[in-house]
Amino acid sequence: MVPLVGARAAVLVEGASDQAALESLAVRLGRDLAAEGVHVLPMGGATEIRRFVQMLAAAGDGMALAGLCDAGEAGYFVRALDRAHVDGSGFFVCHADLEEELIRAVGARAVIEVIETQGELRSWLRFTKQPAQRTREVDEQLHRFMGTRSGRKAQYAAALVDALDLARVPAPLAGVLAFTAR
Repeated sequence: MVPLVGARAAVLVEGASDQAALESLAVRLGRDLAAEGVHVLPMGGATEIRRFVQMLAAAGDGMALAGLCDAGEAGYFVRALDRAHVDGSGFFVCHADLEEELIRAVGARAVIEVIETQGELRSWLRFTKQPAQRTREVDEQLHRFMGTRSGRKAQYAAALVDALDLARVPAPLAGVLAFTAR
């Protein structure tokens, strides 16, 4: 874990894509999280939440804790926060997951344009022709495409945030950033 000397807040996220999305959105909103003493910490999966909460709560320096997780992983977060007697008001749950939130907010057509700007349109078109993908809705195909190559989720998290209309910021991302602005 990175040293958090002088940190005002720590934001616990499941992985690199969540970190990329939050940090990219903060920049778009004119915020410098590091200068504000806000550290976004990717945990390497939701099951690590208990260890991170225990370590940060044990530090006991009044640092605010916030977080972002997928709906399917919320139970891990709730249990870890309860066990550590940590207030969960800074923790936000994505409807399904971060990718689904961003795809919905940006819109399928604009996501495909982002794929093209990322130089992956041919890969996308090949992917959509696979038998398992042909019957899926475009949003479902886009969601699956994001997870087909290592690093792609983080790549597209930042790229989709860059394409995002700031009037359509997904509520969980907006919530975490609002909480850390206090």
